[in-house]
Amino acid sequence: MLIEIRLQQLLKEKRMSQRELERRTKIFQPTISKMCSNNLQHMPLDALAKICEALECEISDVLRLKKNEEEEAK
Repeated sequence: MLIEIRLQQLLKEKRMSQRELERRTKIFQPTISKMCSNNLQHMPLDALAKICEALECEISDVLRLKKNEEEEAK
């Protein structure tokens, strides 16, 4: 199983830019960009909490478990 970060989709749904999220959360834009591209190795829990608060969503809206390709082939 893999963890998928759905931040880009949430930002589109909320019609919010990465810059606006940076302003509201004080999380640096390069970090937000990595989250949006699902290219982040670890996500601090305080950052996740700030994102959920800014987007008025739950953790399960931001993170999803996804089967990797090897598991789907079985």
